[in-house]
Amino acid sequence: MILKTRQREQVLPQPVVLISTVGKNGVRNIAPWSNITPILRPLDEIVLASWIKRDTLVNILETGDFVVNVPSADMVDAVMICSKNYPPDVDEFEKSGLKPCLSQQVKSPGIEGCLAQMECTLVEEISRKNYSLIIGKVVHLEAEDKFFNEAGEMDYENAQPLSIMLGDRGMWFTRPVYVGKYAEYSEMFLKKEVIIFKKKRIKKIKKLRPQVA
Repeated sequence: MILKTRQREQVLPQPVVLISTVGKNGVRNIAPWSNITPILRPLDEIVLASWIKRDTLVNILETGDFVVNVPSADMVDAVMICSKNYPPDVDEFEKSGLKPCLSQQVKSPGIEGCLAQMECTLVEEISRKNYSLIIGKVVHLEAEDKFFNEAGEMDYENAQPLSIMLGDRGMWFTRPVYVGKYAEYSEMFLKKEVIIFKKKRIKKIKKLRPQVA
C-alpha cells in the first residue's frame, strides 16, 4: 500500500499529553498535544510543534513558560473536552473539570491527577510559514509516586499513560503494552573486542588492496 506523504502520522504511534498555560490576562488554557518529543537523552529539553493560530502557542510566547502533563487512559474524556476549539477567553480547567495544581518553578499551573508534570521554560521558537517549533527546558519534573520506582521509571502497565493512533477521519486512543522483551542500553554498543577486531580487519583489507598509481 502506497500512502500519501501527509499520512505519516497514521503509521506512527504518538504520546498524548496535556499542555497547560496561562495567558497574560490570567485565563488558563489546556490543550492536548501529540507532536512533542524529548530532545536527545540525557538533555533536559523538549520540542513541540504548533500551528500558528493556537492559544497555547500565544500563551507560551507571551509568558515564557508551560507545563506538560502526562494523563492516564482514564482521563480520555477530559482530554477530548480540552481538544475543542474554545475561544481564547474560555478556561479549559472549568470546562473539563480538571483541577489545577501549583507549579514549583513556573507560573502556568499543572494538572492534578496526571501521572507527571514537566514544568518548562521557553528556550527558542523556530518559526515557519504555517507552524512553529517550540523548544522548552524542563526546569522541574514531578511524578506520581505510586506509578514510579526509585529510579524514576514508570510502571506503565498500572499507570496506563495515554497514547494515540491517527486515522483518516478520526483517532484511536491507546496505551503502551509490554511485548515481553527488556534490553539494557549497553546492548546497543559493540563490545570492545569486536571493535578492535573490526579495526584490525579494516587495516588488513587496506594493505591487500592494489595501489593505484
